[in-house]
Amino acid sequence: YNTRSNKVRVTKTPGGSLRYLHIKKAGTAPKCGDCGTKLPGIPALRPREYAQISRPKKKVQRAYGGSRCANCVRDRIVR
Repeated sequence: YNTRSNKVRVTKTPGGSLRYLHIKKAGTAPKCGDCGTKLPGIPALRPREYAQISRPKKKVQRAYGGSRCANCVRDRIVR
């Protein structure tokens, strides 16, 4: 059935035959907890893929890195 988790596309194999290729769902990018904008420098992955990448790829080297954007961190410090 044509459900969200069962999407396919047709690809041609090296032998010339056409086969279905199951498509994985696209991951949502992490958002800032204060303003809701996408956090730059952090990839948009599926939840299980975050468990398989290293910690420096999940966050930015800053206070609140990976949780808040730079503008919101600046506002917190200035406040």
